[in-house]
Amino acid sequence: MIHPMDDVDRKILAELQQDGRLTVTELAARVRLSVSPCHRRLRELERSGAISGYRAVVEPTAMGLTFEALVFVSMRQEDRDTVAEFERALGEVEHVLDAQRLFGDPDYLLRVATVDLAAFQRLYDERLATLPGVQRLTSTLVMKHVVKDRPLPA
Repeated sequence: MIHPMDDVDRKILAELQQDGRLTVTELAARVRLSVSPCHRRLRELERSGAISGYRAVVEPTAMGLTFEALVFVSMRQEDRDTVAEFERALGEVEHVLDAQRLFGDPDYLLRVATVDLAAFQRLYDERLATLPGVQRLTSTLVMKHVVKDRPLPA
């Protein structure tokens, strides 16, 4: 359970969203705390789940993934077992970078990255269209990112 946050916790989170590689000493200086209390707060934010992990943000093009599409999935049926099996199978599709279950129609929104259109077509036909319970897929191509990986507001 995420604990209630005060302004100092929010500052810690804002700084880490800007630079997750800060040392505790650097972080403490930026949020105007001594190292020990800053370290305690940081560990509590991690323990409570407010900070769920640390990672490098890699540009997809650096990995040769220059083609991106949004895929809307409408399900044939939405019983618990079908949804669970769909979500489990979807989790195994490595080119799906992000997936959200939605209210209404469509049922899911996927963000997919591949090397090119031909690779996307193969993924679409061979993997996505064959996922359990899928009735219809609709896709649109991403022209450019206008806002991407923005830190959460404080």
